[in-house]
Amino acid sequence: MLKTQPMGVIYGIHAVEEAVKARGRTMEYVAIARERHHARVQTVIDAARSAGVAVRFLPRDQLDRLAGTSQHQGIAAQVAARGYADVSDILDQRRGAKAFVLVLDGIEDPHNLGAVIRTADAAGVDGVIIPERRAAGLNATVAKASAGASEHMAVARVTNIARTVEELKQNNIWTVGLDERGTQSYDAIDYATDCALVLGAEGHGLHELVRKKCDFLVSIPMQGHVPSLNVSVAAAIVMYEVVRQRRLKTKT
Repeated sequence: MLKTQPMGVIYGIHAVEEAVKARGRTMEYVAIARERHHARVQTVIDAARSAGVAVRFLPRDQLDRLAGTSQHQGIAAQVAARGYADVSDILDQRRGAKAFVLVLDGIEDPHNLGAVIRTADAAGVDGVIIPERRAAGLNATVAKASAGASEHMAVARVTNIARTVEELKQNNIWTVGLDERGTQSYDAIDYATDCALVLGAEGHGLHELVRKKCDFLVSIPMQGHVPSLNVSVAAAIVMYEVVRQRRLKTKT
């Protein structure tokens, strides 16, 4: 069950277009910069009108104020803030034969969160779980960074990530923590099972209690001078290892 939130704003062509397509939240109106003439923007205008959503043409300075930034690509929308799912919703709506869940232990940068959600959607992840505190939540920056994928991805917000990892295990889901201290390589695990990938925050990695709760701890071998990758890049590498293994299983 989605938990409703107050009104908010999203901006950027991809984010607004996907919000109109998804129809997953109430949209009051779409705002377009008066001087913005672009075929892609016209496509969004047509889709909004077809969906019964009002379209307003505003001076760019007014659009800047509405979006809270000048980096809006000439388009923004006044919407109900993105609702959060329950963990049970994610477990019940599998996109494939096996569960595939992503647990994020405190990602603070909304650009990273958006990038992770974008890849998670492409990789067929059932849903993403994030903590309520000391972490980025769903906002306009996340929507834009995800290129609108956050409009389609179920995201649950929980009070305790360690407890949620335990809950996933009780639902017969193997939990794999990605941590630079992991002794196994990320590609040495069998992901053709119901599984959850657990990733830590930028610069800090997994919290110790979360780390201890995971069934497996894996790492990405590093051949250069820096000890770790950006969390969104690391997440993409491991998510697509899951995709690769599952595709091989279905071919055999």
